[in-house]
Amino acid sequence: MTGGLLLLVPGGSGQLGRDLAALASSRPDVEAITPSSAELDMTRAGDVVSAVGALAERASASGASPVVVNAAAYTAVDAAETDEARAFAVNVDGPRVLAAACTSRRVPLVHVSTDYVFPGDASSPYEVDDPLGPHSAYGRTKAAGEDAVLGSGASAWIVRTSWVYGKSGNNFVKTMARLEKERDTVSVVDDQTGSPTWSADLASGLVELAGRIAADAGPPGRVLHCTGGGSTTWYGFAQAVFAGLGADPARVLPCTTADFPRPAPRPAYSVLSNASWRDAGLTPLRSWQDALTAYFAAA
Repeated sequence: MTGGLLLLVPGGSGQLGRDLAALASSRPDVEAITPSSAELDMTRAGDVVSAVGALAERASASGASPVVVNAAAYTAVDAAETDEARAFAVNVDGPRVLAAACTSRRVPLVHVSTDYVFPGDASSPYEVDDPLGPHSAYGRTKAAGEDAVLGSGASAWIVRTSWVYGKSGNNFVKTMARLEKERDTVSVVDDQTGSPTWSADLASGLVELAGRIAADAGPPGRVLHCTGGGSTTWYGFAQAVFAGLGADPARVLPCTTADFPRPAPRPAYSVLSNASWRDAGLTPLRSWQDALTAYFAAA
């Protein structure tokens, strides 16, 4: 590729990484290098530094604009409660090294974060500058990772998202599809509210942002929220999934968080305001309902 946008996507085998690769393959002006966690282990500092260096050199030789989009993360929310050291290594130490390498090679960085950095006790959508207050080990490490990136001196942007699902990996939509085949009814919590986000839509948003950054038109605000439009509960989301599968949504039964205890506390309310995304002139993602319809149409 001569000119255009050259992306390095750590975490390239995850659902977001795969959608970034698919999007890049459909566009002549975008190329994505998408190493899996086995190919680029974020806990191996030397490998991270080498990967950014190789990106910078390849971009220089081809005239492309390099941007790192970090989709690598330790996302096993419950497991992190007893394995916080590993989560910290991937979610904090890795991004710190990555940001330092980007600073050294003058490569911009887009770092993907999560709604779990907030306490989850709000009653209106969280804005980018609202106080953080994670209640889980996963949330704590992601919040610390944001601090590491923003404090690195890199030309970096944080993009928080939520309730991500896609064609690959383990996610809520795929779990509901499996349970629909296995059970007559499924109980799903109805007291946790958020914004479902299709990873393909998120990938489009991140490439748009990366293109703006490469053109020296990156948003002045370094923290952005990017989620599917609107909000629902997990119960409402599950009903929509059943409907999308052609199954009876009445087979989904509401329950409470107390009825379904988990090792890690879940935010009761983690809707993110997308005002920062819109104010930056970036294209808002479609509603979560329209995205889910498109997801099933593309399946």
